[in-house]
Amino acid sequence: MKKHQMNGDETATIESMQLYKGKIVQLRLDTVSLPDGRTKVRETLVHPGAVAIVPVMNEKILLVEQYRAAVGRRTLEIPAGTLEEGESPEECARRELIEETGFQASKWDKLTTYYPSPGYSSEIIQIFKAEGLEKVPDVRAELPVYSMELKDVQVRITTGEIKDGKTIIGVLLIAGKV
Repeated sequence: MKKHQMNGDETATIESMQLYKGKIVQLRLDTVSLPDGRTKVRETLVHPGAVAIVPVMNEKILLVEQYRAAVGRRTLEIPAGTLEEGESPEECARRELIEETGFQASKWDKLTTYYPSPGYSSEIIQIFKAEGLEKVPDVRAELPVYSMELKDVQVRITTGEIKDGKTIIGVLLIAGKV
């Protein structure tokens, strides 16, 4: 039986069942015992983790545009990607920046690590700031890339045009708003 403890509250996993195993995520159904003796069923989306990158070039931020099927629309967001098996977050960030934008960075700073949806997902995202950007010869960006002033990105966040959580967090961190 697996036990989890936080601030004196303890739960124990009585039963765990994998309902789905996909290419990236798994869906697990856990029956847990609560401190007061009750049991609850928890659905957990198991995710390998991801990175997001705030690429800064000439005091502008590079954003990518892509279609997100889960929300049925194109989004404007910072480059990001899922960790591959055995890959470090730093390696993933370098790979994703090149793949999505065609740029590489000479300076990297880790900004934060956060859980986007801990109520139902194990995903953890690490956000990096990338500077000293240079175009990689013979590499074509996989996505449309836009270079925008920080204040313009902040306006798009405030108006709700940009709704992507990792983008909001990353931009606010480099703007000194958090």
